Amino acid sequence: MADDSAIRIRGLRKAYGDFVAVSGLDLDVLAGECFALLGPNGAGKTTTVEILEGFRPRTAGEVSVIGTDPAHPTRDWRARVGIVLQSTGEFEALSVGEIVEHFATYYPAPRDPQEVIAAVGLSEKVGARSSALSGGQRRRLDVALSIIGRPEMLFLDEPTTGFDPEARIEFWDLIKSLRGEGTTILLTTHYLEEAEELADRVGVIVGGELVEVNRPAVLGGRDQAATVVSWDGPSGRLSQETETPTAFVQQLASELGGEVPGLTVARPTLEDIYLRMIGKGRDA
Repeated sequence: MADDSAIRIRGLRKAYGDFVAVSGLDLDVLAGECFALLGPNGAGKTTTVEILEGFRPRTAGEVSVIGTDPAHPTRDWRARVGIVLQSTGEFEALSVGEIVEHFATYYPAPRDPQEVIAAVGLSEKVGARSSALSGGQRRRLDVALSIIGRPEMLFLDEPTTGFDPEARIEFWDLIKSLRGEGTTILLTTHYLEEAEELADRVGVIVGGELVEVNRPAVLGGRDQAATVVSWDGPSGRLSQETETPTAFVQQLASELGGEVPGLTVARPTLEDIYLRMIGKGRDA
């Protein structure tokens, strides 16, 4: 494994009888980066992540996560990996403080439990039982448990499901701070704005194959895509793709005698590109 790779995958394959969930996947995730793995349900995304986490065996291929094959995890390796699963734990009778302090005993050099609780925005709930937490607060507790051991590698599987917009933005700030500390993060999400906000690079998996890996700004030729100019015409909303938006808007303004009603000028969003890549473009 290269010194700058936290995850190295070569020829990863997972089959269930005749059904191939992951087919020949190659991927490198650099140490210290936040990488978002995107894909529709059933594309092989969750299978890939669970193999990396050591929860699912692979059929073929080579996998290394921070220097260890996750198919043969050691106790030391587990202590260096943090995982936020889609489902919450079952600690209904315990308080937030009790749960985090208990999990801290699992690791040789844990973070301070109170600092972790504060970092995930649960200081006001430290004495509350987990059964009394909202869905978003439970996700924050899940994150606290995943980072209490100072992980070098953090897996986040749909981490902000159930978050309100304010809580999601606060969570993004937490992830940015962890990345700033050098934590490598592998993120799966269905929120494309989340991937764009957090990820250094994104990979799109479709039908068990990784179709492209790139920065969000250039994925799928996004930076080269034609600009779409939209405006309100006499009979309704109109749009036009153009390679020269400034000239087109000037021409449009001249034709309309000045102000262009309802004018918007935009390149395709990451969501537009993603939907096109998975075969669900809005014009398909």
